[in-house]
Amino acid sequence: MSNAWTSALSQLDEAAEFMALDENLYKVFREPKRILTVSIPVRMDDGKVDVYLGYRVHHSIARGPAKGGIRYHPDVNLDEVKALAMWMTWKCALVGIPYGGAKGGVKLDPSTMSTGELERLTRRYASEILPFIGPESDVPAPDVGTDERIMAWIMDTYSMNKGYSVPSVVTGKPVSIGGSLGRGGATSRGVLYSALSAMERLGMPIEGTRVAKGRSANSCRVPRRRRNHQRGADRARL
Repeated sequence: MSNAWTSALSQLDEAAEFMALDENLYKVFREPKRILTVSIPVRMDDGKVDVYLGYRVHHSIARGPAKGGIRYHPDVNLDEVKALAMWMTWKCALVGIPYGGAKGGVKLDPSTMSTGELERLTRRYASEILPFIGPESDVPAPDVGTDERIMAWIMDTYSMNKGYSVPSVVTGKPVSIGGSLGRGGATSRGVLYSALSAMERLGMPIEGTRVAKGRSANSCRVPRRRRNHQRGADRARL
């Protein structure tokens, strides 16, 4: 069965053939530059210790420091993280951003954890990947299951180890500690712009158009994805 990594390699093969990519570069791009797998013991609220598995992968740093999100999700695995790091390399290159591709993740369900448990896990994970990350080497960001609060914990943990504040170690942090305005809704805004552009090309009217839920043929409104501990019942409509 195909997984994310085999899909990413298949895409690379297709692109390399189309571009007549130099064979030596092709060989380099097929393998991540660095892979870090970490064990994350966490003291839970009931006093027991649970151990979680985490990753940080650098696919390429040829164009600059590695850049990529951190996701907390039960389905996180190494092949997925490797693929996402590779795709991040291509995304940065395509839009001309001087970064390489990276990705990180921890296999867990954040919705089942208290704030204290989540903070302890995040700080331990940040400590474990600390040799990989930094403003000149690898800049993490939020992804599925993570948010600006988690980025603030990572920034704080990194800064405590350095002995001074280092806001540039992560993006997606709160505006109050150096985050960017508009970052919180940037992903959904990008989806909206992509959808509007596709509709324009297809000649579809914006007024009255709705998003189909799943594979259902019925039109309906789809709730926006709720961030980690936020409650919102907002509905998305084009």
